[in-house]
Amino acid sequence: MNQPGDTYHSDDGSAPTCAVEGAVAAPVPLDGIRGKLTCKAPLAPYTWFKTGGPADWLFEPADMDDLKAFLERLDGEIPVMALGLGSNMIVRDGGVPGVVVRLGKAFAGVQHTGEMELTCGGGASGILVASTARDLGIAGLEFLRGIPGTVGGFVRMNGGAYGREVADVLLDCAVILHDGSFITLNAEELDYSYRHSALPEGAIVVSARFRGHPGEPGAIGAEMDRIAAAREASQPLRTKTGGSTFKNPEGHKAWELVDRAGCRGLTLGGAQVSEKHTNFLINTGTATSADIEGLGELVRDRVYAQTGVSLEWEIQRVGRP
Repeated sequence: MNQPGDTYHSDDGSAPTCAVEGAVAAPVPLDGIRGKLTCKAPLAPYTWFKTGGPADWLFEPADMDDLKAFLERLDGEIPVMALGLGSNMIVRDGGVPGVVVRLGKAFAGVQHTGEMELTCGGGASGILVASTARDLGIAGLEFLRGIPGTVGGFVRMNGGAYGREVADVLLDCAVILHDGSFITLNAEELDYSYRHSALPEGAIVVSARFRGHPGEPGAIGAEMDRIAAAREASQPLRTKTGGSTFKNPEGHKAWELVDRAGCRGLTLGGAQVSEKHTNFLINTGTATSADIEGLGELVRDRVYAQTGVSLEWEIQRVGRP
């Protein structure tokens, strides 16, 4: 029996086991699987908050065929979760059950595949998508420069910034389901609403097609620079944070409600409400995920008591407490 942090490849033969209390059983035999499987893999280094427990298993597929083959073998009862840049996520201190899938370089490409159209891997960053569009004279995707995540994440949550959202530019996305089956969903089938989609649980977005409109690269670049400067001026980007914490309620801005409730600078353990932007929580250096989530709940309670508005989490909270 193997130990936390051990990694396995296809030449290991039969399904590995992990000597950790509470870990799920060995997920699959690895013969023919070309990616890397790690037992009790630390996830904190992969999240912006730099907190949280390990994944029972972390799988880093070699490519799309490898991911498909792995999921086809996986017991349907074992939960699967995709992990991008970890920018909009609290991984709880007890870790994540089942298998976490992290898409690497094979999923990070961006290609010009049609008139004013880009096909982007699920692991591609918003900055890369926007920059590629700029170089090709494709306007309308500049706002992706302001989303700190990957295509898979912001397609799932209908990510948005500066007056635009993914629903405005998505044509369709390629998805591998929990059982390894491959489907294509168009924007209408995702039934987008504010920071929400109907993407099935455990589904992994492996690519997406976006369409813009003709533009001049210099003007596109200037708009991207404006967005970058606005983020730098208003958000605590140089701290351990997770992005916008709460959704904006109808007719309100979340940060204004938090500020009005007297929560600017509020702390719990090593977690703090940012003084620069009150819809951001930060890890001052010693926070646990429980501190961060607990502070968020404290803020929600104070906002409700002050204003009668119930804030909804925008940050995804996953794993065992």
